Amino acid sequence: MILRRTMIGMAGAAVAAMMATSAMAQDVTLRMHQFLPPQANVPKLVLDVWADNVEEASEGRIKVERYPSMQLGGTPPELMDQAIDGVADIVWTVVGYTPGRYPSTEVFELPFIMTNARAASSAYWQMFEKHMKDTEFKDVHILGTWVHGPGMIHTNKEVRTPSDMQGLKIRGGSRLVNSLLEKTGATPVGMPVPAIPEGLSKGVIDGTTIPWEVTSALKVPELVSNHTEFEGQALYVLTFVLAMNKDRYEGLPDDLKKVIDDNSGLEFSIFAGGTQADSDGPARQIAVDRGNNIVTVSGDDVQAWRDAAQPIYNEWIADMDAKGIDGQALIDEATSLMEAYDN
Repeated sequence: MILRRTMIGMAGAAVAAMMATSAMAQDVTLRMHQFLPPQANVPKLVLDVWADNVEEASEGRIKVERYPSMQLGGTPPELMDQAIDGVADIVWTVVGYTPGRYPSTEVFELPFIMTNARAASSAYWQMFEKHMKDTEFKDVHILGTWVHGPGMIHTNKEVRTPSDMQGLKIRGGSRLVNSLLEKTGATPVGMPVPAIPEGLSKGVIDGTTIPWEVTSALKVPELVSNHTEFEGQALYVLTFVLAMNKDRYEGLPDDLKKVIDDNSGLEFSIFAGGTQADSDGPARQIAVDRGNNIVTVSGDDVQAWRDAAQPIYNEWIADMDAKGIDGQALIDEATSLMEAYDN
């Protein structure tokens, strides 16, 4: 009897140990890395929401460690490679930080193509799945694709027309934004978002192109007092991705893969883009309350800016054609998908 109890006890202990080991093996910690401070809108309202939802849906089996402000090292342009190489498990980044590497995404960055961030983010995900998933982004697992609200210009002098940009040193966020700045006579300066406050305060740049929503975290309304926005279609937008190391994703148990999948994709992309755009209003109000000069380019006055930007389309289509990509077809498809969303 004693021997039998001992054997049962040992067997029970072995089973318990096996179950504990199995549970521990399935617990996952994911390191999420990005370039903005934690109080900025995207980390606070998009990335943290995504991470919290994943943790809750996994019943605590997935833990997402959040590393803002490049705390895992490197620079913002290195984030995509950090996801590919496994330095981080998940990264949020501006696609344009690596110019020319993901060319199809640039269709959404063309001047005056975007009216609604939710519509553009929806179209972006659909076109990612169709054209980019197994080509340009084949080395990484993409969780979301989106754009921000209307991009605009913040400067140390009033800007109403393209000629007012002549000679200004303006930070641009992507290859196409820099091209647009050149077309207006400005000098584009490459600079990641976190470097903007120092660049403005030290006079390294005369202004920057960013949407309203991120101006509050960067204290831009305190550093310059002139802001130029555009009625109707946006002067520009940037494209973003939330990307995951492919091996890390594929190594997850199927049930945890499903948790990631259920919180990623089209709906998440629309949520992310829409949330960024919705944050424009409160940030704009900060500039209003400070008494800053806000210029809204509208009506016929927009045409001069459109005329300056038009050559970018021809150059981009030719550039895409040289890469074996039908640029005009991408423009037509993106426009059609965005219009379909609005309707």
